[in-house]
Amino acid sequence: MSTTDLAALSGLELMRWIQSERPTDIPSIGRLLGMRFDEVEHGRMVISLDTRPDFANPLGAVHGGIAATLLDSVMACAVHTTLPAGVSFTTLELKVNYIRAAHTGGQTLTAEGSVIHAGRRTATAEGRVMDDQGKLIAHATTTCLVLRPAD
Repeated sequence: MSTTDLAALSGLELMRWIQSERPTDIPSIGRLLGMRFDEVEHGRMVISLDTRPDFANPLGAVHGGIAATLLDSVMACAVHTTLPAGVSFTTLELKVNYIRAAHTGGQTLTAEGSVIHAGRRTATAEGRVMDDQGKLIAHATTTCLVLRPAD
């Protein structure tokens, strides 16, 4: 485990630390699904993963929960990049629109999330998941509640 004090990092610093260190000793949904932090900027994230047979729904396509999790993660991480150290958040609402199925055979899905509004109490973001052919798989919006230490 790293000696980095993760609680002392701003959201942007934490996301950049995860991108550069790729920690394998910290349990997370990202580790479970094989997510990669491709781009980390203030208010914007790009995360990708490669599909696999374990992601299948009963019809043999990638389960919609994988796209929803990827969208929730990329939008939440984008929101996190706008927060100072010691400030956290929680998702209040997630709205996902599915456009087409993804395949389970090693297809790369890439999600981009961007903050629309970062306020003192709430933040909103939007996201898209594209396949490796550039086709839209799903898109979403989220509303997050910002939790400050005195709250």
